[in-house]
Formats: sequence, structure tokens, C-alpha cells
Amino acid sequence: MDRLQVMEMFVRLVELGSFSRAASEFRTTQPTITKHIAALEARLKVRLLNRNTRGVSPTEAGAVYYDKCKALVRDAQEADSAVRSGQEHAQGLLRIGSSVAFGRRVVVPLALEFLSRHPQVRVDLSFEDRYTDLVGQGIDVALRLGKLADSTLGARFLGVNPWVLVASPEYLHLKGVPTEPEHLQDHAALIYSSVQGNDVWLLRSAGRETQAVPVSGSLRSNNLSAVLAAARGHLGIAALPWYVAERSLRRGDLRQVLEGYELPEQEIHAVYPSPKLVPAKVQAFIGFLDGHFAGRWWEQLPRT
Repeated sequence: MDRLQVMEMFVRLVELGSFSRAASEFRTTQPTITKHIAALEARLKVRLLNRNTRGVSPTEAGAVYYDKCKALVRDAQEADSAVRSGQEHAQGLLRIGSSVAFGRRVVVPLALEFLSRHPQVRVDLSFEDRYTDLVGQGIDVALRLGKLADSTLGARFLGVNPWVLVASPEYLHLKGVPTEPEHLQDHAALIYSSVQGNDVWLLRSAGRETQAVPVSGSLRSNNLSAVLAAARGHLGIAALPWYVAERSLRRGDLRQVLEGYELPEQEIHAVYPSPKLVPAKVQAFIGFLDGHFAGRWWEQLPRT
């Protein structure tokens, strides 16, 4: 038994005034309680308790030791209670990580809605396009797109991130509207290098095999906002996530190209440092995200 447990036993023994009652409370035997108290007195080289037929009472030294031990035991119990409360109720600082574009357009409005529902939680948003070491950077939960590498991280599948081919009406009026995937080779492609880095777009129609189409153009970037701006600027055809293109499509600044074909989707996962003993604030946020990435989820995002 560790020192703090023995202190707690001593405190309750003084308060109960009986070895047998203390043994009953700690679910042990009276000789076990007697042995631990005797070992404590031997270590301190002082008698802490007066023993008689009516029970036990603290000596002068025992009364001093009782006061100190009671304060220590109370602090330890409060520390345990604070940690348990954090596990049972969503509270404290929640550090959320994501890629830049997904974070700005998707995570921000969701985080604001989550905060309105959990006033005891504070949120720290961190957006980076490079790989984030959750443990090293202190991230509680990150939203990641694409296949997950095997790891010791905890993870929850949330949904998929579909992509769409788009171009401005002005560009299509000038260059023509492609009707088959191979027609893309005659057009300027605006390439998002973080995903379409090999300059090949994969397209699939219902009931047909995937076609790999080599593309080229005057602009490539690892920034989705730059690719979107180029498409809106009539510079070519872009492959963009629906959540990036949706507003421009709704306003008519862009039009969907090759509507009968689909681009590969990305999986969306919430990942967190460990699958064990997940804090309540992380569980609450992941639970809140469940269902937000179903159907045409990008049309249902809260507006910031």
C-alpha cells in the first residue's frame, strides 16, 4: 500500500475511532489495518495513536499528523474528482487540427456551432496542410482527408469528401464544353498538386471502369483557394472538392463539367492521440460531428 493510502487509512481511523470500523470501510481485516499503522509509526519513529478497550484516539503527535494528512488526502481527492469530471463532462480547452481549406470552410462553422452547445469548452483551431504530429503538437482531435496510415491513433470514420470538375461559363463558351473524359486533354487543367500531383485525373461513370486522363495546363498549386480563383478567372477546368466549389456553383460563377462522371472521393476521419480513455471533450466533439458528413453535407454547413 502506498504512502497516500496509508495516510487516508490513518485519517479515517482517527475519525472513526475504531480499528474494526476502519477495516469494514476499507474492506479489509482488522489485523491488516493494525499492521499498516504499526509500520507507519515505525517509519516515523513516533506513537500516533492511544489504544484502549474503548477504541483509539490520536496522541499529540498523532493529532498534528492527522491535520496534515487530512489536508493532503482532501487535495488528492479533489484532484481525482477534477480529472473524473473532465472525463465525464465536456469542458476545458479542445485543440482541433485540420488542413487549411477544409479547416477554414468546414471546421470553423462546425466548431462555432459546437461551442454554442458546450459553453464549458474552449477551442483552439490549428490549420496546416503538412502532416501534423498530434502528440507532439498537443492536438486533441484532427480531421483528416484520405486513407489513414496504420498507426496507434484513435480514429472515427465520418463520411466522404467528393470532388467535382468545374469551369467558368466564360471559359466554356470560349473553349467549348467537354462531353467525354478524353476531351479534357484539349483543355487547360487547373491542377491541385497535393492530390492530382501526377497530372492524371481519374473519372468513372456508372457501370464503367475508371478512366485515367492525362491533363496539363498553365497553373498548378497546393492551395485550393488559388485553384478556385483561377477557375473563376476563366483560366481552365479545375477538379475541386464540392465544399470548395459549392458557393461558386450556386451563384453561377462556375458550372459543373462532365456531370455524368465522378472523381475519386476522399474519406473523412476524426483522429485523436489514443483510442483508450478518450477525454469527454473529444468524445463530445466527435459525437457532434457524426451525421454532419452524410448526403450532400457541404450544402448543409452552418454559415459563418
